[in-house]
Amino acid sequence: MKIYSALFLTLLSVPLSATAIKTIKYNGMVHLSESVAIRMLDFEAGDNVSDEAIDMAVKKYFKQGYFNDVWAEIDSGVLTFNFKEKPTISKIELKGWKESDKEINDSIIQIKRGSLYDEKKLEAAKKRIIEAISKDGKIDSVVEIEKEYLDNGSVKVTFVVNEGEKIIINKLSYSDALVLNTDLFDDVIANKEHEFMGWFWGRNDGKMSLTDLQYDPLRIRDFYMQYGYLDAKVNEPFVRANFDSYTADMSYQIEEGEVYKITKVTINQVVNVIDESKIKEVIHLKDGEPFNIKTFREDAQNIKTIIADLSYAFVEVVPDLKKDKENHTVEVVFKITPGEKVKIRDVIISGNNRTLDRIIRRELYLGPGDMYSLTDLKDSRSALGRLGFFDSNTVEEKRIDNQNMDLIVKVKEAPTGNIQLGGGYGSYGGLLVSVSVEDRNIWGSGINVGVKAEKSQMTQNYSFNISNPRLNDTDFSGNFSIYKSENDYIDYTVKTEGVSVGTGYRFTRYLSGYLAYGYSANSYSNYLNSIYIDTYYFENYAKSSMTVSVKYDNTDDFYLPREGVNISQSVEKAGVGADANFVKTRTTLGKYNGLKDYVGFDAIFRYKAKYNFVKDTGMLPIAEKFYMGGIGSVRGYQSYSLSPLDSNDVTRRMGGKQTFSNSLEVSFPLVEKAKMRVVTYLDWGFIGEDSLTEISRGGYGAGLEWFSPVGPIQLMFSKPLNQHDGDTTSSFEFTMGQRF
Repeated sequence: MKIYSALFLTLLSVPLSATAIKTIKYNGMVHLSESVAIRMLDFEAGDNVSDEAIDMAVKKYFKQGYFNDVWAEIDSGVLTFNFKEKPTISKIELKGWKESDKEINDSIIQIKRGSLYDEKKLEAAKKRIIEAISKDGKIDSVVEIEKEYLDNGSVKVTFVVNEGEKIIINKLSYSDALVLNTDLFDDVIANKEHEFMGWFWGRNDGKMSLTDLQYDPLRIRDFYMQYGYLDAKVNEPFVRANFDSYTADMSYQIEEGEVYKITKVTINQVVNVIDESKIKEVIHLKDGEPFNIKTFREDAQNIKTIIADLSYAFVEVVPDLKKDKENHTVEVVFKITPGEKVKIRDVIISGNNRTLDRIIRRELYLGPGDMYSLTDLKDSRSALGRLGFFDSNTVEEKRIDNQNMDLIVKVKEAPTGNIQLGGGYGSYGGLLVSVSVEDRNIWGSGINVGVKAEKSQMTQNYSFNISNPRLNDTDFSGNFSIYKSENDYIDYTVKTEGVSVGTGYRFTRYLSGYLAYGYSANSYSNYLNSIYIDTYYFENYAKSSMTVSVKYDNTDDFYLPREGVNISQSVEKAGVGADANFVKTRTTLGKYNGLKDYVGFDAIFRYKAKYNFVKDTGMLPIAEKFYMGGIGSVRGYQSYSLSPLDSNDVTRRMGGKQTFSNSLEVSFPLVEKAKMRVVTYLDWGFIGEDSLTEISRGGYGAGLEWFSPVGPIQLMFSKPLNQHDGDTTSSFEFTMGQRF
């Protein structure tokens, strides 16, 4: 009996359908090599293999994701695995949505050409497209996937998109909002009630942003907390949508609560690293005043900055509020954990394929061995931006340990030079033919060199200039130029040949001075009225002058600053051994503010002003006086057309001795990837012989700012304000190479 039992158990241990495999073959396999495929098997040639083991092998191959089908065949001991490979995707297209946006494939579709056709990945991409469209506030969007097998066996995939409709908010109401003016909520929320002419800039179009619905209540509550309402509650909006008309009514339920006043501001330093009085100097929250969450955050950042400027790079400032709900008061507590002092171990520069490392390093206020400073770090970023050599720059902090860090400076180079042989059409000069070679950063050295020859209907200019803002990497600068020009003004033509040389010095990070000498020979021709030939105003003259100037600039970018101010003042004294004898002063101001934190996109506010004054101290040629009109003063009027007139001949412009012009501008992105922006502006200026009140003109309009491959270009479309009889207006102007 025992013998029969042992035999029975032995038979059970042998696979009932095992097959002796002599050879293993693969048919139709491309994406896997045979050596890899064999290593994936749990058996090898010569083994007795069960059907179950073969089935498991088929499933394992199929799970690799390379095949539409896998099956096995056995014939006379030869095991053959057959594969039907998935086709590769050779073309991917979008129809009906962002068809020309090349980055959509990387960011949304996320399927590369040459990848295998995979239904699951295509469905995931389809879902991402719908989600991306819904972020624009559109619902009921439909995406269909079309596939086409090409002759080479690959597949062309087309995502056909039918965008849905945007929901327009017809009515937005706030229940129990009794204290604050609800109209002010529009400044912080994304979903706003539709206004009449909502398509016009500055008006609310009422389009619903689905992704912002969850954040708008938090924004309203934060707004209440700026006025001390710490217990304010704002529920998620109730939305009543009409999907027939794609409109909606929205309402918020608000509990305002009471205003909390500050009883005390407490500073708690875990380790005492700075005198408490120094911290209180940067705190703006005051005892007895209503609490303000915005000031609260700013104070926390101010504290972090002054501590980090003492080399405590990893300082933590944890603000806290101790509320007394019964008395509606609050104690503000700033807990400061400074950590340890941090030293810069190394500064690593990347992305500068052209600009020399030393040109970047000399603009940095932190180097290897220096103690960390947050202000120095921020100023270094701004200094790199003011060079105008880079499209962007970042300075990353790489923590090595508690006492050391590396700074990783990453720059993206911008085109700083160009060679031009061609022509164009200028709004003032007319047809233009030019040959120029100019580079603001020649050979990556930081030196500016330019050779130019150009001729238009109104101007001829030939010049050579070279300037170095940091002679031998010091704080001294140098400049030399030689030029010859002929300019046709409205009433006369001036020919000038001259040379200038100068040197400057940077006193502080933002303040620099400049001293220059210039000599020029000037002659007149093509008078508007021949009776003025050889009169005092049109005598040919030579000018020898010294110019002293000072400039303050703490902006964060050369061409497109978003923060900071630049102020310059120059005084020119002519009469150093030549005919012309006068004193001329020029004052400029530019103030820049980024508005992204307020409006949610990269808008920029600018205020620009200029004041010019000249005093006759012996001989003041008419070409040395001032004129207004055009870009840089008052747009809407032709360049140089605004001027006091001769009392004996009201057709002849005499030029003014003093001018003041100022501009308000708002710039916002149009096509970010193409570096195009739209700017709206209002200009107003004054000019006179004896008083600024003699002539007053304004202009307004809109324009295009474009960082083109050949440099920054401005296209301005303007309308004049306060126009008088005889004024020469201009509706279109453009410039190239100027700071926005």
